Amino acid sequence: MEQHEISPILSERLTSVYGDSGRDWIAGFPALLNRIRSEWDLAGIGATFPYVGYAWVAPVTLANGGKAVLKLAPPDKEFASEIGALRIYAGRGAAKLLASDPAATALLLERLEPGTTLAELDDDVLATEIAGQSFTRLFRPLPAGHSFPTIERWGQAFARVRAANDGGSGRFPPELFDPAERIYFELGASQDEPMLLHGDLHHWNILRAEREPWLAIDPKGLAGEPAYEVGALLRNRLDAGEDVLQLTLRRIAQLSEILGVDRERLKRWAFAQGVLSALWTFEDHGELGEKHLVLPRALLPAIADA
Repeated sequence: MEQHEISPILSERLTSVYGDSGRDWIAGFPALLNRIRSEWDLAGIGATFPYVGYAWVAPVTLANGGKAVLKLAPPDKEFASEIGALRIYAGRGAAKLLASDPAATALLLERLEPGTTLAELDDDVLATEIAGQSFTRLFRPLPAGHSFPTIERWGQAFARVRAANDGGSGRFPPELFDPAERIYFELGASQDEPMLLHGDLHHWNILRAEREPWLAIDPKGLAGEPAYEVGALLRNRLDAGEDVLQLTLRRIAQLSEILGVDRERLKRWAFAQGVLSALWTFEDHGELGEKHLVLPRALLPAIADA
């Protein structure tokens, strides 16, 4: 039987975010994997995928010879939202959910092949077009009585920073934090009808596939207006060979046409979410998340001039 372990990088990430519960999960991982192998009758488990997020993810072979992906992670409140989103997508625009075990925080997913990511495209205009089409494919009406987190709930990180710093912004530059906080909640209060959003649809979560040319993976499951969805894409792959501001404004113009959303609204969401992403990094790892502030810093003059 193959031996599978948690990599040092993933171990460090999980203990940083989950603390003692993460260490307990890592210690119990071999037993968990064996239980899931038996429960879902897995004939083989391959080496983990090279991209390291916050879950153990590996290709598996089913008893009938079919191919799938196994995803295991420590218990997390986002897990139920991910399952809920995948069930609503039902394979339309996203990888199919084949099975789930909420008690074990385990997912069995359709394997996407060849599985190369949108980040591997050299043509950023084409990549942005593909991403924009992925956005539109995944927007769904929210089911009645849903329990998906809202963009307002995600924005509570601003208040947590204020509470921890006597009303100030702590280590975060006030020239970024203050307008980001204000803009985030102004946009939230004036948002269009909320829909189900993926919540983290960036270049590394859109993969080449055979069933459809491109399919999404790893949805967070979020309730919010469609304009919110562009934030994760815009703050990634800022090394595409252009000035960051010019690159971002060009992407925003392109996405505005695809989504039918005002450019200014997309720009303001991108600015506020960039700061919010840095706040989350600080909460999880105690680091300022400076790379997440590259986009807000570039956009600040354009925000101030608006």
